[in-house]
Amino acid sequence: MKLKGFIFDLDGTLINSLPVVRTSLNTTLLKFSGRVYADQELSSLFGPSEEGIFKKLFPDSWNEVLEFYLNEYDRLHLPYAEPFPGVAEALALLHERGMKLALVSGKGAGSMEISLKHSGLKGFFEVIITGSEHHASKPEHIKQVLELWNFSPDEVVYIGDIAYDVQAAREVGVLPISALWAETVQIQKVLAMKPAYAFYHVESFNEWIIKTII
Repeated sequence: MKLKGFIFDLDGTLINSLPVVRTSLNTTLLKFSGRVYADQELSSLFGPSEEGIFKKLFPDSWNEVLEFYLNEYDRLHLPYAEPFPGVAEALALLHERGMKLALVSGKGAGSMEISLKHSGLKGFFEVIITGSEHHASKPEHIKQVLELWNFSPDEVVYIGDIAYDVQAAREVGVLPISALWAETVQIQKVLAMKPAYAFYHVESFNEWIIKTII
C-alpha cells in the first residue's frame, strides 16, 4: 500500500464540534422560525452547507439568519476549540512522512474558518474544500482533491466519522478509514459500511501511521 495523501473530514473527526453545530442550529432555528426542531427533523437538514439550509428555509432573510448562526457558532466554539487529543500529533506524523493533507467537509466556508481559527489546525492543510449549498457533495470534492494532487484514488485515504464518509470514499475509490473516537459517532451504522480500517482511539490511528506510512 503506497499512500501519498490523506483527506480528512472535520466535525467529529478532528474536532468535537458537532455539539456546537447542533446547538447553534437549534438556537438559530428557534429564533427565526419560532419553534424547536426535533432531533430527527434537525438531522434531515444536513447535507447542504449552512448557506443551503438557510436559503431553503428562509429564502428572503437567509443572510441575516446565516450571520446570526455564525455568531452563535463562534461564541459557543471556545469550550470545544481543542482538537481531539492526539489529532495534532497524527497530522504532524503524516506531514513528517511527506503526506499531502486536505480537508473535505460539508461545512460552509464561514463555519469552517471559525473552526480552523479556534482549533489551530489550518496550517496542516494545503487544500480545504467546504460543502455545497445544494446537496451532500463529498465524492465530487474528493475527486477535486485527487485532480489537484494528480494522484490516483488508491494512493489516497479519506477519513471521517459517519457512514456517508465511507460511502463517499468508496464511490471515488479512495481508502475509507473511520474515526470512531467522538462521543457523537454512530458506531454500528459506520461499521455496517465496512470501512477498510476503523479506529476507536486517536492513539491507535497514530500507531497505525507509524507502522504503515514509511
